[in-house]
Order: sequence, then C-alpha cells, then structure tokens
Amino acid sequence: MSKLYPWAEAASAYQIDYQKEYDNGVRGVLFDVDNTLVRHGEPATKQAKELFEHLRSIGLKTCIISNNKEPRVSPFAKEVGSDYIYKAGKPSVRGYEDAMKRIHTTPDTTIFIGDQIFTDIYGANRAGIRTYLVQPIHPKEEIQIVLKRYIERIVLFFYHRRNKR
Repeated sequence: MSKLYPWAEAASAYQIDYQKEYDNGVRGVLFDVDNTLVRHGEPATKQAKELFEHLRSIGLKTCIISNNKEPRVSPFAKEVGSDYIYKAGKPSVRGYEDAMKRIHTTPDTTIFIGDQIFTDIYGANRAGIRTYLVQPIHPKEEIQIVLKRYIERIVLFFYHRRNKR
C-alpha cells in the first residue's frame, strides 16, 4: 500500500517550494500535464509558463511525462520550454527512467508532481522518485479517471490516518 502513498501533498503544483527542493539537492522536476498543470487538453497558461521560467532560473531541469500522444504533449512542452516524454506508459517505470536520462538526474535528485495516485504517484514511487500529489485543477475528467478517484479517496484515507500517528 505504501507505494501508492505520496511523499508529500500540495494544493497545487504552483504552491510547491521549488527553491527549498533545489537547496535540498533536487535538480530535476518531472510533471504530469493534464489536471496537474492545466485543465485537460488546454494549452500552457501564463501561470505554467512562468512556473517553468522560475524553475529554470533556480537551476532545475524539467521534463513532462504524460500518457497522452505527442500532438498533446509536444506543443505544451514547447510553450513552457521543457523536455517531454509522451505515451510514457505510466505507471510503468520506463517513462520515469527515460525522463531522468533526458534531464541527467537520478531518483535521488528528482521529484515528480502529479494528480493521480494509480498512475502518477504509483509509477514514480516504483521508480524511486519522491512524489507530490496535487489536487486536480478541475473536477471535470474522463469517466475512467472519475471512477479511479473514488478508490483514491480510500487510499488517501489510510495515508492520512497513517500520517496522523
């Protein structure tokens, strides 16, 4: 069960203290896109572009890792100035490992930010990467994701109960 638990939670990818992460040795940040950085299918927002600019300014390398196809991921990555992996096969560790190779980091120097436990968090945990679970940006999601959210609530119940101890 612990492979499903995030290392930390944040209200948003935009509220994480990336400078603190950098000061603690992190050199790379992997991101999910849809409902983590923007609403499903939307292009990069001004807020997303500013975040990636900030990350570069403090010395962090980035890679977007998505199960979506290249026509969705590539334009977004270009807009924010990030490397990317499309059709990553999350929760397989392959996509996470490929992303770390691209940005020349290791599991010890990388963090992952995503909004789904069973793909994002589980896969990154299996790859040995510290994870941040963020709240979905928008409640409107595909039906298969909506169904997974019910099960995620159960996982988070036990995660929060464990953390209270």
